[in-house]
Formats: sequence, C-alpha cells, structure tokens
Amino acid sequence: MAMSMVPKPGLDDPHQAQFAWSRFRSILWAMAAFSLAAGLAVAALIWWTNGPVPWIFVVMIVAGVWATIMMAALLMGLMFLSSGTGHDHQVDDRVSKDVLGDEE
Repeated sequence: MAMSMVPKPGLDDPHQAQFAWSRFRSILWAMAAFSLAAGLAVAALIWWTNGPVPWIFVVMIVAGVWATIMMAALLMGLMFLSSGTGHDHQVDDRVSKDVLGDEE
C-alpha cells in the first residue's frame, strides 16, 4: 500500500520550513543592519549634545541599542514565524476548552 502524498503541516514540511527559516534569517540580517545604524545614530546624538565621550561609552551605547532592538526583532520574528507557518494552529489547547466550554 503506497503512502498518500499529503503535505506535512507547518514547519514539519521541509520545503516550507526551509523557506520560513531563510526568510526569518534575512529579516534578522536587515534588522541587525538597522539596529547598528540606530545605535550609531544614538551615539552620535549623545556625542553631539554632550561633547566627546570616552570610546568605551560609545561602544556600550551602540551595543546596548543594538542588543535591545535585536532581542525585540528576534522575539517578534519567532512569533510571526510560528503563526505564519500554521504551527500555532497545530496546538491542542485543552485548557481553553475546559475554561471556556464548547464556545469555539
């Protein structure tokens, strides 16, 4: 008996997973460039308003702004990756059914 050719849902399908993860990585690379530019802009603004600051402060400012924006981009990207691939719809939410009843 031959197996049916039913496509696997969500990230279980290797082609869909490859596309989703490559898109996720390209978005993160774009956000890394943007957050580096934002960090440099903040450091330049502080330099312009307060005068010269030690180089270690500039490095810490850029790194802090970069890390903050990248953490937000990473978490939001993973949320959209999970939702966009249908991975969220595969979860059997028994708690909501018990709490809300059969309203769904």
